[in-house]
Amino acid sequence: MQDLASYLLKRLGWMLLTLWAVFTLSFVLMRSVPGNPFDGERAVAPAIRRQLEARYNMDGTPLEQYRQALGNLVFHGDLGWSMKLEDYSVAQVIAEGFPISASLAIFALVFAVILGVTAGVISAVRRGSVADVGMMSAAVLGIAIPNFVLASLAILLFVFLIPIFPAAGWGTFRQILLPAICLGLPVAAYIARLTRTGMLEVLGRDYVRTAAAKGLSKRTIVLRHALPGALLPVVSYLGPATASVLTGSLVLEKIFALPGMGSHFVNSALQRDFTLSMGMVLTYTVLLFTMNTIVDISYAIIDPRVKMQ
Repeated sequence: MQDLASYLLKRLGWMLLTLWAVFTLSFVLMRSVPGNPFDGERAVAPAIRRQLEARYNMDGTPLEQYRQALGNLVFHGDLGWSMKLEDYSVAQVIAEGFPISASLAIFALVFAVILGVTAGVISAVRRGSVADVGMMSAAVLGIAIPNFVLASLAILLFVFLIPIFPAAGWGTFRQILLPAICLGLPVAAYIARLTRTGMLEVLGRDYVRTAAAKGLSKRTIVLRHALPGALLPVVSYLGPATASVLTGSLVLEKIFALPGMGSHFVNSALQRDFTLSMGMVLTYTVLLFTMNTIVDISYAIIDPRVKMQ
């Protein structure tokens, strides 16, 4: 327990340092882009523009803006108000969009793990068979084809040609299933290849051969003795997989018109909504850091030889 507490404190310190670095870099990059949130096709009256700039402290120097924004975040936990969504704070936008993005990511990860592990185990057990070649060929295609291309093909096939799923929207299981499958398929392909490689390595070890010599069934050998050791590379990949799911959802949420954080993130970048963009960047940073920490702890639990440092 002491090792775990010490590890978590160390990770918390690194996360705070990372958040400060991400905040600073994002602030500099956003202010370096020509124009500001109040530039657009429709001209704003000078008096109204001055009022808007004063409200969001856009009339101050960049250093003054940085100090105020960082101070509000550190001492008050305030991400500010959206510059484009009227009467919406950044925290409100995140609170409304996060459950949708989280649901999509969870469905996609669960689908990817189940499909990837199953395909990897079958391919390893039936090495060299038609099933092995077919599944690994499909995995290569899944890795090579981006999820937004899969989404476009899926919409053409399962929305227009074979109308099984709705084209867009949110609120029912059928509406989340198709985007979750499109988001999870590339991740499932990676997991399938990792599981197959891990299984082939573990199946050749002495303790697995000993279990077979004792007369245990093939199913017991595979599931109870070989699979836990073969899943270590998969557990390590879950951190990058989470990053892949979260970043991939940015595009898929726009394609399927899902009102999640990804849609707000893309819109805030296009509309130069500085406060909302900053809030989204920091939120994704916290999510990725947290998931990587959970993966590291899980790895140490699965393999006691791994020490948390």
